[in-house]
Amino acid sequence: MPHALLVSGSLGQGHDVMAQACADTLRELGWTTSTVDAMALLGERSGAAGEAVFRRLLDLPGVYDAFHFSALRPGARIALLADAAARTRLVPALRKLVEAQRPQLVVSVFATATSAVNRLQEWGQGREFRHFVFCTDVTPHRLWVQEGTDLFLVTSEVAACAVRRYRPDADIAVVPAPLRRPFYRPPGRAEARGELAVPPDARCVLLMSGSWGLGPLARTAASLAAAGPHVLAVAGRNRELERRLRAAARCRPRLHPFGYTDRIPTLMAAADLVVTSSGDTCSEARALGRRLLLLDVVQGHGRDNLQHELELGHADVSSARPAEVVRNALAALKRPSPAPSPGATPEGWQSGFGAALRRVGLG
Repeated sequence: MPHALLVSGSLGQGHDVMAQACADTLRELGWTTSTVDAMALLGERSGAAGEAVFRRLLDLPGVYDAFHFSALRPGARIALLADAAARTRLVPALRKLVEAQRPQLVVSVFATATSAVNRLQEWGQGREFRHFVFCTDVTPHRLWVQEGTDLFLVTSEVAACAVRRYRPDADIAVVPAPLRRPFYRPPGRAEARGELAVPPDARCVLLMSGSWGLGPLARTAASLAAAGPHVLAVAGRNRELERRLRAAARCRPRLHPFGYTDRIPTLMAAADLVVTSSGDTCSEARALGRRLLLLDVVQGHGRDNLQHELELGHADVSSARPAEVVRNALAALKRPSPAPSPGATPEGWQSGFGAALRRVGLG
């Protein structure tokens, strides 16, 4: 059977979700797959340092914006040097994996992996595999788009234009955003609310902000629950945030706290409104027909993704300040919800990905 190697990255959960979607579809088409974490391949110390630096950049207002728009977007020298440093560590590790697994396809769903995989091809060690780059950002930055990639997978025409900014002759496939499987067949609202002890006629908000739980979510959840709606608040992998949410819930019966959970499809099905940061959660909410209130907490590429979601409609935006989130959420709850996204079907994604494979002779 043909084999695919998928290279993800553990900065947040979005990359892993996309890698899993590719792996699931490939296996349904008769492939075997393996997925590796580029941050782990950098080595324990370098990977941890890279994540710490990225988190610190996001914590400092405007700093990651400056780095993204002045360095990553144009491909400034500092960005290329950082990419080269990471590539030096990744290439030997990827070479061993390619030699051991002999994949026919390598899929990079993390920018740091892109140039390392292409370098293997430059050295003649990639003749036997094709290389896909899959980016769900609306404007992939310079490090995503490099010579040697066989096909770029994006989820919008805007993103395709961003790729052509750096490679006008790039081969690009626009595919539907893949969803985690449970979102294609979520429970009904009544079933979900019964499972979560949310009254059928109550207003209900799902509050989350990525796996890192960005922003003052604990204070926001408490304020929103005090204003009347039931609040399903998800901390993700942020243990301190989970502790604060559970403490706040002790005296607020309408606040329902969760840590890292695989029940997001149920939580979303129960909610009238999804309050979240810009990212893949937006596609999931649209698939279920839920209105969005977007928290402006992700700098850099998050700003572009947020603007794109607003353009798609049935979405509003708020700062992360609790009082403003409450005011915007209460207003959004009075607006009509959209119909479920008609393109959010497993067949749509599988068809698009299968067509991409055929374009490079792997169908």
